[in-house]
Amino acid sequence: MKKVHKVLIITDDSELKETLEFCFGGWGYEVFFESSPVMSISRVANISPDVIVVDAKSATDDRLSMCDILKRDYATSRVPLITIISKKHLRNKLLNLNRGVDDYLINPPDPLELRIRIEMAVRRSQHSFYANPLTGLPGGMVIEDTLKAHLEGKEPFVAGQVDIDNFKSFNDRYGYLQGDRVIMQTAYMLNTAVKKWGNKDDFLGHIGGDDFVIITTPEKYNEMCRNFICMFDTIIPFHYSKEDRKKGYIVAKDRTNKTRKISMMSVTVALVMKNGPEEINSIIELNERTAEVKEYLKKIPGSKYMADRRVIKKNDYLQVQVFKNDDALKKSYSPLGQILLGEDLITREQLDKALKMQWKRGELLGQVLKDLEYVTDEKLSSALKKQEETLEKAAS
Repeated sequence: MKKVHKVLIITDDSELKETLEFCFGGWGYEVFFESSPVMSISRVANISPDVIVVDAKSATDDRLSMCDILKRDYATSRVPLITIISKKHLRNKLLNLNRGVDDYLINPPDPLELRIRIEMAVRRSQHSFYANPLTGLPGGMVIEDTLKAHLEGKEPFVAGQVDIDNFKSFNDRYGYLQGDRVIMQTAYMLNTAVKKWGNKDDFLGHIGGDDFVIITTPEKYNEMCRNFICMFDTIIPFHYSKEDRKKGYIVAKDRTNKTRKISMMSVTVALVMKNGPEEINSIIELNERTAEVKEYLKKIPGSKYMADRRVIKKNDYLQVQVFKNDDALKKSYSPLGQILLGEDLITREQLDKALKMQWKRGELLGQVLKDLEYVTDEKLSSALKKQEETLEKAAS
């Protein structure tokens, strides 16, 4: 059964109210009207609308201020806000996006167009609500619903939880902004691994913090995990300072508040496989299996993955895969950004901006640096050639 959307419309135009009440009531919406341009947040919160429509065609300060107030208050900040405004005031730039407006229609509004805008706004809002704000990946209920659908289905699947080891110590040592960079890059590398070595319908979600979820098929998870770990172990050390990379550890407090040498970040991928309908039947059972695998893996140093492939009425067994990069290649490798940084061709701030754009856009770093006009084709080609020569020398 389709959910009935609640729409709050703030207008003192009796003719507009009558038209919208007739149309939206006929379409099955629950419509609330307010005539005052300034109403209490508690009143809006009690209505709990899915969308708010503000008739700001006169563009009075009170109406535009109300948009700002609604977007700044925690209780209403996530509710999509659509304004109705005259073309004259739009040209005068009185529709200021800083006021918190999500969308607008020119007066007089077409009720059908407003309905489409409302449906699109609700869809965007729901995606935004369940997406992780840092990575943009699905989280919360989307992860739960996806796992339920796979558990109820007939096809075999593998669900895995990805966790960064020693992330808290790194975060404490370098600060939360650097910690966010690690999480964003991890998300980027996971997305790359899922797309390149998984199936087109495979799932990647972000539980929160440094925890992610992947869902794939039994024949794909090995290559996916191996290549993801290879990328992680090669790239993540460059989030540390040169001195810490050389030492191979940082001095920080552990979870028991004792100061000690803590190894550089590694990654743990705990996987559970369901081959048939007689196996795992609930998310609780799936989570318990995953937690068991994760607890076992956490005792093993370095990056690793393991699939729990226990089958009912058969002997239980676990398969551990501890995957390491070739040390010679790993030590010789330098990311493109580090090469350009080392030759003073870009600044650290420019690299940081370019990396964030790369992770969000999914493009090659070199292309992003060129788009930002930080490097020329000549300088970029020279840096890539130097990187290739270093790797070839290490491999020989």
